[in-house]
Order: sequence, then C-alpha cells, then structure tokens
Amino acid sequence: MSAPTEPVKIAVLGCGTVGTQVIRLLLDQSQDLAARIGAPVELAGVYVRDTSTPRDAVVPASALTSDAEALVDAADVVVELMGGQEPAKSLILRALARGAAVVTANKALLATHGAELYEAADAAGADLYYEAAVAGAIPLVRPVRESLAGDRVTRILGIVNGTTNYVLDEMTSKGLDYDAVVAEAQRLGYAEADPTADVGGHDAAAKAAILASLAFHQRVALDDVYCEGIEAITQDDIQAARETDRVIKLLAVAEQVEDGVSVRVHPTLVPVEHPLANVRGAFNAVFVEAEAAGELMFYGQGAGGAPTASAVLGDVVSVARHKVGGGKGPLESNYALHEVLPMDAARTRYAVRMSVPDRPGVLAAVATIFASHEVGIESVRQMAGKGHAGLILSTHRARESALRATVEDLRLSEHVKDVWSVLRIEGEL
Repeated sequence: MSAPTEPVKIAVLGCGTVGTQVIRLLLDQSQDLAARIGAPVELAGVYVRDTSTPRDAVVPASALTSDAEALVDAADVVVELMGGQEPAKSLILRALARGAAVVTANKALLATHGAELYEAADAAGADLYYEAAVAGAIPLVRPVRESLAGDRVTRILGIVNGTTNYVLDEMTSKGLDYDAVVAEAQRLGYAEADPTADVGGHDAAAKAAILASLAFHQRVALDDVYCEGIEAITQDDIQAARETDRVIKLLAVAEQVEDGVSVRVHPTLVPVEHPLANVRGAFNAVFVEAEAAGELMFYGQGAGGAPTASAVLGDVVSVARHKVGGGKGPLESNYALHEVLPMDAARTRYAVRMSVPDRPGVLAAVATIFASHEVGIESVRQMAGKGHAGLILSTHRARESALRATVEDLRLSEHVKDVWSVLRIEGEL
C-alpha cells in the first residue's frame, strides 16, 4: 500500500468576484481536482484586507486572513487575484523566491513588470502561469506559448475586452449613442463605475503586450503598445461603416513585419465577412495567423467570475501536478531581438470620412493630396448632400506616418470642408 500523498496547499490572494468563484470550485470539485493532480488539494487560506467584511457563504470564515506574507509562506501554490501593482508584485516575488508556484490573472502587472516576474520564476525554478490574464476563459496563453512553439506566429488580431465589444455591438445593432450604451453597460455590470480602463483601450493594451511577448518570443512592455480607445466613436461612424460593409471593433493588433514588431490597440473597421465581425455582446475572440498552422480563431467568454475562475483552476491543476510529480512548465521565451516599432512606423490602412464642396475638380485635388504622400486610394464612396458631398476614401496599406500627414493636409486644404473621422482598417486582403 502506497504512502499517503501530502496535500497541495493553495493560497488565494483576493476574494472578489473571481476569487470567490475560484474558492467555490476548489471546494466543490476537490475530489476531481485531487484525481487530476495526483494529490489532495487544501485551501491554505484566503487573504483579504478586512476579515470582518461580509463574504459569500461559499468562503469559509475560518480561511480568511489579513496576514498575506504568512499565508504565502505556508503555500505550495499562490493564486493572485488582487489586481493592481502592489502588494501583488511583492507577494508574487516572495512566493516565487521560496519556490512556490504562482497563478495570476493580473494582466496589468504582467504587462508592466513581467520581465522581473519571469526572471524570478526562472531563478527559483518555479512556475508562473497566467492563462486568465488574457481573454478570460478562452484557452489562449497556453496554445500560443506551447502549442504554437514550433511555428512562427506572424499576426494576432484580437477582441480582448468584453466591455468595449458590448458597447460597439449595441451601438451597431440598436442604433444607440455611446453615452447611453456605456450607462447601460454599467447597470448590467459589464462596465466599472469608472470605465476608463476599458473604453480607453488600456485593458486591451495590457493583454496585447502579453500576447505579443508570447507570440514573438521577446519582451513587449505596456509602454510599447500604442493605445486609442472608443470614446470618440459616433453613430455617424457606425452608419458609415455599415455603408461600406464593415463593422467597428476595438482590436488588439500584434504583427511581425520585416523591420520589427508592431503592437497597437485602436478602433478598427473590420469587413463583415471576417470572423471577428460577428463577435457579439461581451464575448472575446482572437484571430491568430501562423506560417504553418494558418489561420486560427479562439472564441468565448472573456470575463466574468466563473469563466475566469475556470482558466485559473486549469493553471492550478497544471502547476500542482508539477509539485506532485516533478517537472516545471515552460520557461519564458525571449530570445528574439526584433525592434518594437513606434506607431508611426506601423503599416495599416485608413478610411477617411470627409465633407467636400460639391463642384468639379474636387476629387482630383483630394487624390493629389494622397498621392503627394505616396498613399494609394483603394476605393471612394460618395454621399450627396446639399451644397457638399460626403466622401469615404479607403486607402491601400501605407506607413502610419504617411497616412497621418495625408490627413493633416486634408484638414488644411481649401478643397475639404471637414474631416469627420479617421478609422484604421484591418482584416481585408
């Protein structure tokens, strides 16, 4: 008869929506988890700032503690769900230094201090897993980091923020204005009281940095990611997109090009036939292009307590198996030395929506401005008005710097009354 196996002690830092669901799954599925891991699992404790605050009944009161350091020191696996930079960073480093495995959903911390955390994990021979940090329940980090390790990822297009996708989808499907939809998203719990991190693109930018680092085998920090939110999107933009058979999505774009790596987040026109165009509501989806595998699509719940807890528990099982059976997960892969390009060096396409006088020669004058910056016009759509014409000009792919200079000259031109909006185009051949 074999000797009983020591339990794997799991500490949970943070007891919010996700933390509560992780605790519920740990306790409700303890027997299944033990069978998958090869040893019993034990909730070592739950760190909270105030143990007297009322909690969900699923959280054992006896497990609560306000002494995070003591809890970390007693655990085999530390699950960090606090968010923010500190004390999360210090506690993760403390756990790794003593060889404990760490599972985190903290995308902002990883995007800002990932290099330090990865180095600490490698130095200690400890696991650092973070599937839940990008796209919630969608298995994405592991496929990019492990399944595609033998391939060359060239491009990632991702809807990685459910709040912005919900807002843009409601504006598109119901004809509602931005402010009204954001207010409804807050009422439904899709958006925070201060939605800036979501609608400003900052949440998506952190995830883009993580995905780019994994895909291109080099460190891409949050500061390397160009970020533009959806606050300026209007119903006129939505309607114009519809007239050109496109929809507007906030996309995280990471691509490897000849002269480096480009990583950016911005509102994007996506053709209706592209798979990302049909991602509705608060769902997430990530479209990956690789040399050998071709085109891959990952789709599902990108947020929420239970979906995110699913991703966390998947990581817990993986690192706990290593604790029981030996071994370690993949090390950070950061051998590449590609330049992370500034936004001006990115190559993209523009759709420029403008008002011009309705008289002969105007279109030729506008075309001359584009040609002066070596920007090709792919298509022109005209909408007649009283005394003026509305134009939507779609460009060929060009450097961002040239496209911006073109728009600046259009704004100054006597042949252009007003430049209403400028949106980038992705997903078209």
